[in-house]
Amino acid sequence: MCRHLAYLGAPVTPRELLVEPPFGLYRQSWAPRTQRYGTVNADGFGLGWYADGDEVPARYRRAGPIWADASFADLARVIRTRALLAAVRSATEGCAAGETAAAPFAAGRWLFSHNGAVDGWPAKLDALAALLPPAELLALEARTDSALLWGLALHRLRAGAGLGEALAGAVADTAAHTTGRLNLLLTDGRTLAATAWGDTLHHRTLPDGAVLVASEPFDDDPAWTAVPDRSLLLAGPDGITVRPL
Repeated sequence: MCRHLAYLGAPVTPRELLVEPPFGLYRQSWAPRTQRYGTVNADGFGLGWYADGDEVPARYRRAGPIWADASFADLARVIRTRALLAAVRSATEGCAAGETAAAPFAAGRWLFSHNGAVDGWPAKLDALAALLPPAELLALEARTDSALLWGLALHRLRAGAGLGEALAGAVADTAAHTTGRLNLLLTDGRTLAATAWGDTLHHRTLPDGAVLVASEPFDDDPAWTAVPDRSLLLAGPDGITVRPL
């Protein structure tokens, strides 16, 4: 399992969203409060963010735990961004280790994360993998269930699908072949989409209109709203909508 968070709004530092909150993603790497599978998220982490005037996000990923990386503390303090996606990883059995296996995955203007696991990885997922053209399958960034899910969503994005359509399609493809926990998170820096499928997901709108979507709340503010299981969330300048998958 993993924990992830996305933000859209006024410029902030990653430190304000990930480190300073009492139960932020930084703390969730060793003490998540609502994680149902696994106990720590120390198998890597990643941060993706967008700079003003550049639609292609930057990424910082490492194979070790977030608390052990001194460079992350400096980056989180000085970066300012209007949109970010961050994740801490608890690796699925049988999946590759290393920096390339840590979310967020990226292509062009998109950032993607997966919180969960695909049952049957890797031995029983040949039919699912066969949905991708061979060149796209070979181009997957890591040998993990998350990278395969990203490949399924990315194939749709490149064909012109919207963020929500791409995630819903990836979930439908996977559910047609196997079971699993498929909490997916995707952003292009202006809007974001997320699925709740087998694990917790919450959203919150801040007083200034900024939007947060996270595996679990980073504080005890009652403004956090739980997303029902098997739902698709869409968020952007016009607010947040949630509908059944």
